Amino acid sequence: MSDHRVLLLAHGSSDPKWCATFEKLAAPSLSSIPDAAIAYMELSQPSLDDEVRRAADDGVKSITVLPLFLAAGRHLRKDVPAMLERLSTEHGIAIELSAPVGEHPLLGDAIRHIVEESLTQ
Repeated sequence: MSDHRVLLLAHGSSDPKWCATFEKLAAPSLSSIPDAAIAYMELSQPSLDDEVRRAADDGVKSITVLPLFLAAGRHLRKDVPAMLERLSTEHGIAIELSAPVGEHPLLGDAIRHIVEESLTQ
């Protein structure tokens, strides 16, 4: 077990097909980063609360939360930071919120690649 854990955060949905899409998207990261996990902000399991509690139970000292969001809307500007502050205090774990994946320049390149590929079909 590491002292640090990465949580990939998705919004969550009551639709299992929606969750399956994010679990497939997260799979390469989860398989290559030891002890990484996916967590959902709401409506799905495992919840962010569950995963932070599990990390605390495992003796983790710090967590990086990487949002699988395209942009930083109200949830990432207000709701998630408030949740993370509460969870950090409750569990005595340092929690850092990264920028959403949509702000990373490589995502734009991946989208361009997908668009170009779709034009050749």
